[in-house]
Amino acid sequence: MPRVLSAHLEEWKYTSPIRITGHVFPSARVLVAEISENGAIGRGEASGVYFRNDTPDHALDQVLACADAIREGAGRVKLNQILPPGGARNALDCALWDLECRLSGRDIWSLTGITPKPILTLQTITMQDEPEDVGRMASALRDAPMLKIKLNGDRPVERVRAARLARPDVRLMVDVNAGFDMQQLRDCAGWMGELGVELIEQPLPAGEDEALEDFVSPVPLCADESCIDRQDLETVARRYQAINIKLDKTGGLTEALALAAGAKQRGLKLMVGNMSGTSLAVAPSYVIAMLCEVVDLDGPYSLVCDRAERMLYRDSIVSQPEPRFWG
Repeated sequence: MPRVLSAHLEEWKYTSPIRITGHVFPSARVLVAEISENGAIGRGEASGVYFRNDTPDHALDQVLACADAIREGAGRVKLNQILPPGGARNALDCALWDLECRLSGRDIWSLTGITPKPILTLQTITMQDEPEDVGRMASALRDAPMLKIKLNGDRPVERVRAARLARPDVRLMVDVNAGFDMQQLRDCAGWMGELGVELIEQPLPAGEDEALEDFVSPVPLCADESCIDRQDLETVARRYQAINIKLDKTGGLTEALALAAGAKQRGLKLMVGNMSGTSLAVAPSYVIAMLCEVVDLDGPYSLVCDRAERMLYRDSIVSQPEPRFWG
């Protein structure tokens, strides 16, 4: 029987709005793609890439336009030829991986040759009104051994200092989401180092970060918006010391695996994250997590509720349930 593709949009409410530089997200809107064949169903979830105007609605249109190609047997390689990086390709690519697992009777670990293990994820403190609020949030997350603080140009050092005072024991990272200019980065980076920050994620806007090639940062810099897929690696390797791999950016697990390998060859450290969404989005990212030094897969913590079948979270440790619900 030919493959059948279906797709739909879902909305998952956050416990409180997610705030980052220039954006507020009241809920997680996601696209779910399902590909069925011979009684098996493979699923993939994506939320798109907001800073590239890649919305779930746009991704849904792209996915449905691929129905004929999927029915005719298009696989992951063909998919990379007919769709650009983004949410649509991510949802379909992950659905195809899941479908292959179910049809073959093999799991994702057998197919990729990667060994799974429970892994530590950081937890995120989103943008807060005042530095004192950051300190309170850090105190509230007293069982989290690693925190990431969302920053912009408003008193960034004071916010990090508040977190450090509240949690002298915690590992700290910051995510600027392109909220600094070069002078702010120069002014802040040394202080960040003294406060024990281990990584500064995307300090400058993508396309405006050429100055980083001549900047020796006291804290390693990580590219997020500046690194979509392998095409960006040559430039990124001159400006950053790490990359954040997100399947919505790469357009699926297939390209994410290739990006991870290419980054390792260039001496870049790896971080994995996800745009937003449920455990269905986290599950394929968890595969990439096995290759990374830093894991940022805390998205389901922010949801009012997750899927009935879901990844297992306990004390900042994420692991795959048995029986598996994806891959």
